[in-house]
Amino acid sequence: MKYTDLKEYIISGKIDNKLKQIICDDDVSEERKRYIKPLDEAYAMYGDGDYHFVSSPGRSEIGGNHTDHQHGNVVCAGLSIDNICVVKKNDDNTVHFKDADFVIAPVDLNDLEIHEEQFNSSESLIRGIAASMSKRGYDIGGFDCLCNSRVLVGSGISSSACFEMMIAEVFNSLYNNDRMNPIERAIIGQYAENVYFGKPSGLMDQMAISVGGFVTIDFKNPDDPVIENFSFSFADHGYEMVIVNTKGDHADLSYEYAGIPNEIKKVADVLGVEYLADTSKEKFLDNFMEIRKKVNDDRAMLRSLHFFNENERAIRQKEAIRNNDIDELLKLMNESAKSSYEYLQNVYPSSRPFSQSLAVGLALADDYLERDGVARVHGGGFEGTIQCIVPEDKMAGFEKLMCSVFGDDCLLKVRVRSFGTAFII
Repeated sequence: MKYTDLKEYIISGKIDNKLKQIICDDDVSEERKRYIKPLDEAYAMYGDGDYHFVSSPGRSEIGGNHTDHQHGNVVCAGLSIDNICVVKKNDDNTVHFKDADFVIAPVDLNDLEIHEEQFNSSESLIRGIAASMSKRGYDIGGFDCLCNSRVLVGSGISSSACFEMMIAEVFNSLYNNDRMNPIERAIIGQYAENVYFGKPSGLMDQMAISVGGFVTIDFKNPDDPVIENFSFSFADHGYEMVIVNTKGDHADLSYEYAGIPNEIKKVADVLGVEYLADTSKEKFLDNFMEIRKKVNDDRAMLRSLHFFNENERAIRQKEAIRNNDIDELLKLMNESAKSSYEYLQNVYPSSRPFSQSLAVGLALADDYLERDGVARVHGGGFEGTIQCIVPEDKMAGFEKLMCSVFGDDCLLKVRVRSFGTAFII
């Protein structure tokens, strides 16, 4: 729609039903304002044109901590907190992307080569997504875009994958008549992050955000993952789902994340497989002493044991969700929390033993909840956020405790939204 028509569409409330689905709330008055603000700014910056909105959610990992890069099972969800962008085509084959929280230089789509000097940059992700789509036979082209971000960098709900899925969907909707499905969109985003951004991530973040809902994913064949969607809500069982930002040191920890798959690979190599999902826990334990001797890395052994147990746990979590068994699900989530802390060892950086904000958050949450709920490392770990499932009658006290330690803005209550990254208008 042209600027004037789109603004009227929002103000009149015609967009309201879609907004209610996005934020999982009936009160969308503030959300309307949120859409109008970037639209006005885009019009002032880029002029009139055929404008559209794309919404890309954050994600939460429920189970399967660091199992995806070993082609295992995960349980995850797209959330009610999102990034939105207002966008229109341009004629100069260049991506112009503006965001209040970070600066992105224009990306010339005539140059789709890897630029190592741009590793760990948003520009590299845009170029990587465009390159991957082009190789797969999709059309690409320039666009002018202005973003409003709620999935902030360091928030623990995967800002990079949220950004990747947004860019992929912009290309998909503007230039390909929405031909690309959510699974392929996720694979394209992972490729951009691995090859152009330089981070060896798995596929879980992109898949949760692209597909949306409460989903379980079996990555045994990552090119054709098995995905199941479930209608499940913690709120229906009297619990709040909460993300707590423990505000640790956010210096680059890519080497800590990379250490997990790199160490596990040493064990996989001894077992004669590329990924641990290609073998069994029984074979691992039957040959434990031989593997340990050859690998000469006890942390790699512990992390591998975590994978086998966590992978099986994710499968059991799926069954608990299928059976609407909240007690079993919470039990398994607490087992996951323990395993991540003791075996995966991603609660604090081994290189910075005095920086343990996640551990502090988990300790305080465990002490307050007294096993009535869940507190676990969220996602990649080392620094950032914890995920908590809190009984509604304990929520006020829990929020007071967390905010007293980590600041008034540390706590985020979230719900699971029913769809992933999407073209809204």
